[in-house]
Amino acid sequence: MNAVRSLLYFIARLMGDVSAVRRGTVGKRLGRRVTGRAAGKLLRSLWR
Repeated sequence: MNAVRSLLYFIARLMGDVSAVRRGTVGKRLGRRVTGRAAGKLLRSLWR
C-alpha cells in the first residue's frame, strides 16, 4: 500500500513539474519547495 502511495505522489510531483515548465513558473515552484522543506525541518526540530 505504501509503495503505491509513494508512486502516486511521485507521479503527481512530476506532473506538477511538467505543468510548471509549460507555464514558465519553474523558479516559483522550486522556491516554494525549498521553503517548504526548510519550514518542515525547522518545525521538526522544535518538536524533538
